[in-house]
Amino acid sequence: MAHLPHLVTDLGLLLGAAGITTLLFKKLKQPLVLGYIIAGLLIGPHFALFPTVLEIENIQIWAEIGVIFLLFSLGLEFSFKKLAKVGGASSIMALVEVVVMLLLGYLAGKLLGWSTMDSIFLGGILSISSTTIIIRAFDELGVKSQRFAGLVFGVLIVEDLVAILLMVLLSTVAVSQQFAGGEMLESVLKLGFFLLLWFLGGIFLIPTFLKKASKLMNDETLLIVSIALCLLMVILAAQAGFSPALGAFIMGSILAETTKAEKIEHLITSVKDLFGAIFFVSVGILIDPSMIIAYAGPIALITIITILGKLFSISAGGLMAGQGLKTSIQSGMSVSQIGEFSFIIATLGLTLNVTSDFLYPIAVAVSAITTFTTPYMIRFAEPLYQAIERMLPEQWKNKLDTYSSGAQTIGAASDWKLVLQAYIRNMVIYSVIIIAIALLSARFLDPIIREVLTNGTWGDIVTVLITFAFMAPFLWALAVYHPEKAAQGRIWAQKRYRGLIIVLEFSRVVIAILLIGFLLNQFLPTGIAVVVGLVLLALFGMFYKRIQRFYIRIEDRFLANLNARELSEADRPHSNLVPWDAHLTSFEVLPDAAAVGKTLLELQLRERFGLNVAVIERGNSTIMPPTRQERVYPGDRLYVFGTDEQLERFGQFLQNVDAAALAEEQREEVDLQKIIITPDSPLLHKTIRESGIREKLKGLVVGVEREGTRILNPDIETPFAEGDIVWIVGSPWRLSQLGETAYM
Repeated sequence: MAHLPHLVTDLGLLLGAAGITTLLFKKLKQPLVLGYIIAGLLIGPHFALFPTVLEIENIQIWAEIGVIFLLFSLGLEFSFKKLAKVGGASSIMALVEVVVMLLLGYLAGKLLGWSTMDSIFLGGILSISSTTIIIRAFDELGVKSQRFAGLVFGVLIVEDLVAILLMVLLSTVAVSQQFAGGEMLESVLKLGFFLLLWFLGGIFLIPTFLKKASKLMNDETLLIVSIALCLLMVILAAQAGFSPALGAFIMGSILAETTKAEKIEHLITSVKDLFGAIFFVSVGILIDPSMIIAYAGPIALITIITILGKLFSISAGGLMAGQGLKTSIQSGMSVSQIGEFSFIIATLGLTLNVTSDFLYPIAVAVSAITTFTTPYMIRFAEPLYQAIERMLPEQWKNKLDTYSSGAQTIGAASDWKLVLQAYIRNMVIYSVIIIAIALLSARFLDPIIREVLTNGTWGDIVTVLITFAFMAPFLWALAVYHPEKAAQGRIWAQKRYRGLIIVLEFSRVVIAILLIGFLLNQFLPTGIAVVVGLVLLALFGMFYKRIQRFYIRIEDRFLANLNARELSEADRPHSNLVPWDAHLTSFEVLPDAAAVGKTLLELQLRERFGLNVAVIERGNSTIMPPTRQERVYPGDRLYVFGTDEQLERFGQFLQNVDAAALAEEQREEVDLQKIIITPDSPLLHKTIRESGIREKLKGLVVGVEREGTRILNPDIETPFAEGDIVWIVGSPWRLSQLGETAYM
């Protein structure tokens, strides 16, 4: 009889048990994850009724592969651009939850008399909710279209990134066995450095590779290439000292930005399901039922802490973000469980041999209980809200409503904000790239030059010259490139701020010179480094234009790759970095323009071109918003909102005025603000027309709250009554003249 390896029999037993529980739990309409864990428990070494896995070590290796594909799949759904689009409310809620649950987990561990390391890992286990379980529950309950569901999805996106950071920090704490602030800061900076470097390099190279090879790829080759890229990043992450799961997550997030993302996600689903099932079954195999019985008390306590702690922290974060009581409670009830990331963190503690044996089964038991309660928590969210609302004093409810309404704001970013954001972003990005090039050169290029060409000082000089050639485009971008030239030009026009602009420009040049010094210091002694440095600066000046053109090509390629998926989905033939094709652009009215002397009503811009004039700048004044009777004069600058085609036709109408996008800003900040009509208010009993808010203060009344009733876009003959909350869009400094403005 032929010998069958234990690996094959164990895998057959595992998948057989998983298959049976899948069918059973599908029938019972329960989460499959819970079924997998029970299947693992039944075939594990602690349960003698069924056949048992013989070599658990082999199953654990398969489970590690399962973690890799699970994180790869989460990365495909994650996307850094999604993270950038997550609102401030979701970010606040996620961060409040993580901080509160870390603290509660640590305190619970200490209360139970556990070690410091067990308590720290317990906090990490409790801080991350289960994306898989929540999405499944939302689908089954049909609540994905509700407002709170969008907030929860944003929370989960932020939590995914926080979980990656937690894994790095917990590994650092586990190795050092203490809260070493310096080591933890070093780990965070190291993680940030590699995340940024891998993301930039991946977006620049991988979409281009997939595009070039697309004609050669069918489903089979695309699947193989995707898995190969995933495992290559896993190897890179391990070499850099990070968890292999981090590498899988990063590669997934890079591929999520490509036009092949949906196809890859579809192809990888079966692989993820297979290895994910193996991972969750292996979780059940490691559970010792006697341990669960022995620790029934701590399991019950931690389950209560998880449910109540997440409900409180998410609800509090939602209220802090101005999301209202109902939405906040619904969000808190939805995330009151732990799942896949918690298993991974618990597994990390076992792998590093820093946590006790009982922590893992406790985490699994708490996850199983909270997974089961999740659908019921979501269903009972609204009754809980209604009960709390009935108990709250009327004064508290009014304050919550006022705060919630006041937290909603719109505005136009100032020129300074745009310029400073662009400076900081570019300094960080280009500094990381330049430092990475220098370090890679020292690690790989210099040994090759010494071995193949020449040794000693001349070999180092050759290495420096080659490295500088690769660094030059990014040095140019760091020291010279103006990311927000229009905004900076408007600031420069105000003479009192020119000194600050000069300081910013000088700081960029200094940082670029310091980075050149960093390169020279890697290879050359001080005397020779000074001479070579002067030569490099001379070469930079000689080839300035070529370096500039080369950088622009690099940036164009990167932006095309970064936006390729969105452009493909929208089926747009031309590149556009704005989410919509429409945007705000300014035109200067020349003396002989056809529009001179005519009112906006006479010009009929909306009817003829399909666009709107949002602002007119005339000398030092800003007309915002202009009325239909406003006339256009020579020298006016019109800020017009429309599509590229509409703006082009309008530019031709203005006698070929160049439609360069000189501004996406208004000179006056615009906010959504509110005023409360008091007994001594000058607006009391006046209509909107009589108040002069539009004519005198350039504001637009968009809503009135009166005795719990909200009037959206009220009629201009609507009178103001005592206690009205009036919502106005306009300039803060203008509306402050009313004396009652509550700024948002």
